[in-house]
Amino acid sequence: MGLVIRLRRHGAKKRPFYRIVVSDSRSPRDGRFVDQIGTYDPAFDPPKVTLKTEQVRHWLESGAQPSETVRKLIKQATTTAAQTA
Repeated sequence: MGLVIRLRRHGAKKRPFYRIVVSDSRSPRDGRFVDQIGTYDPAFDPPKVTLKTEQVRHWLESGAQPSETVRKLIKQATTTAAQTA
């Protein structure tokens, strides 16, 4: 079972809101997932990203592969957190 960290779409038509989830690579985009580790809301300027950093670290160490978009969001969230600290 290959685990992936990817976006799960929620929200109304033309008003997307995403949850960052860990799921089986065979599951559909909005299907079953193992764990929810954050959110991404592109409606804000700049887009709002919240992550549970301990859980993200745990899943990455366990072998879960992030999608390209999630990889960028994680990098963005960590650099933003470093700048505010």
